[in-house]
Amino acid sequence: MAVRQLSEGTINRIAAGEVVERPASVVKELVENAIDAGARRVEVVTAGGGKTLIRVTDDGCGMSRADLLLAVERHCTSKLQEDDLLDIRTLGFRGEALPSIGSVAELAIETRHESEPHGWTLSVSGGEKGDARPVGLTRGTRIEVRNLFFATPARLKFLKSDRAEAGAVTEIVKRLALAHPAVRFQLSGSDRSPLDLPGVGAGAFVERIAQVMGREFTENAIPLDALREGVRLTGLAGLGTFQKANALSQFVFVNGRPVRDKLLLGAIRAGYADVMARDRFPAAVLFVDLDPHEVDVNVHPSKADVRFRDPGLVRGLIVGALRQAHAAVTAKASTTHAGATLDALADSVLSATRRQTWSSSASFAERPAAFDWRNAPDRPLEDDAPPPRPFGFSDNAQASFEAVTNSVSADSRANAADLPPDRTARPLGAPRAQIHETYIVAQTAEGLVIVDQHAAHERLVYERLKKELEGRVATQLMLIPEIVDLPEEDADRLLERAEELAELGLVLESFGPGAVAIREVPALLGRTDVGGLVRDIADDLAEWDQATRLRERLDHVAATMACHGSVRAGRRLKPEEMDALLREMEATPAAGQCNHGRPTFIELKLQDIERLFGRR
Repeated sequence: MAVRQLSEGTINRIAAGEVVERPASVVKELVENAIDAGARRVEVVTAGGGKTLIRVTDDGCGMSRADLLLAVERHCTSKLQEDDLLDIRTLGFRGEALPSIGSVAELAIETRHESEPHGWTLSVSGGEKGDARPVGLTRGTRIEVRNLFFATPARLKFLKSDRAEAGAVTEIVKRLALAHPAVRFQLSGSDRSPLDLPGVGAGAFVERIAQVMGREFTENAIPLDALREGVRLTGLAGLGTFQKANALSQFVFVNGRPVRDKLLLGAIRAGYADVMARDRFPAAVLFVDLDPHEVDVNVHPSKADVRFRDPGLVRGLIVGALRQAHAAVTAKASTTHAGATLDALADSVLSATRRQTWSSSASFAERPAAFDWRNAPDRPLEDDAPPPRPFGFSDNAQASFEAVTNSVSADSRANAADLPPDRTARPLGAPRAQIHETYIVAQTAEGLVIVDQHAAHERLVYERLKKELEGRVATQLMLIPEIVDLPEEDADRLLERAEELAELGLVLESFGPGAVAIREVPALLGRTDVGGLVRDIADDLAEWDQATRLRERLDHVAATMACHGSVRAGRRLKPEEMDALLREMEATPAAGQCNHGRPTFIELKLQDIERLFGRR
């Protein structure tokens, strides 16, 4: 088969297939160009989900006639200095967007540079370029894209409904608005409700986040500001109890560029591992800033993926910052749970009122009482009965666990004796009652708090166990060392980190080329698949340059032990025990949620309670 040169039109359509996946891709490229041009206002208008019309207008610097003619040619850009692909400080730099769009749609550009007396207009339809003509226009650029994919109708079959495509456009605009809070973004069209995001002042990125994600998120988020070896992380991270059903509320930006990178999203997941269930997702807005030479944004034409020179550093910074932020929050829970509780109470009051009205007008047979699990034969243990031993833990692990649990109880009693009589001024207030032998009701200065005693104590025990693991982890000597065969490069990585692994309780040594001998394992793990664990650690070292799997395994075992050994629901507590539990919650990191992401307490303001009874 003979080799031949592809035509210019075919080349452009191939490039369009990489850059222009859907209408949202077009909006992304055009809005990024507007931001790079220094625009302070960007207006986007769509019709038919962007398939019929996309119009982007900005007040940026505009283009001269010569620049306009070059802008629709392939690989022409004003955003690279001396062709240095290692020093990219703009959003666009490939020079493929406009010619790619013009090859599959009807493209019209009107622009005016401030140095010229009038503007210029140019049209491109299906790759056919027209001539530049004068046009009256103020400073800036207006670009219209009509009949997207008319030149490649097969692509239209793969697009979603107008509503879905319009939603994708909205998502793109919101992401860019989060990254550039000083720019005003306006989004309108016949296929959507209008969206107006006014620009905010310097340093007021929290206000822009509230515009995009709502006040509910900013009220239930923790500020982040961390720096490690030239990499800075800022933003807001939602509380562990502020959960979502998917990852759509996670926004990550690298040097002002919105990305959906698996390394960064995985780091967010790991940072929430201690405070959220596995089937729930956190909400977060994170900004990662570093030297452009330390990150490659040219991995994919859509620029949604990036590659870091030191991925372990970036991942470790995000995971560590998120965990420290959650550890710094003690007596704070998501306000969404309080709202849900108030709604449920309001519904109950309404239902009770209706039942009372019905019962006054008609006579009904009394229904049998509902089943009460507290009266069942397998009711949880009484006060003096020892907690059940968690299945599968070694003797050393169980002894360590019991010592920690006993120290929690002893310290709680000691702390309770030193407290002043008036405790309502404290964050979790003074205990007033225990209802259903499961929930503690406490009075605060501004309302009341309802505490789930099992979830709360589970967090306390877990944090104590984690503190025990911060030093050198207790080990269990293997009677016969286990030999694990690995690829030589994996074995070398493990041996290089042998000292770090030994601190976590895993003692290994070389056993010839491509093999390691495991002599000691963490006592907490009990019986475990040593070979599988070592291979997982080797994979972590290869991908992240960090032995994360062993630490996560230890944390998981500690969480399981804390769940089995904490105060159970159904156990009657004495007043001093309830008070001690509240006081230790106030001093414990991440006390607002248990290890599974459930809230440990709900706070109701007095004014909200009064509203339920019509007093406000």
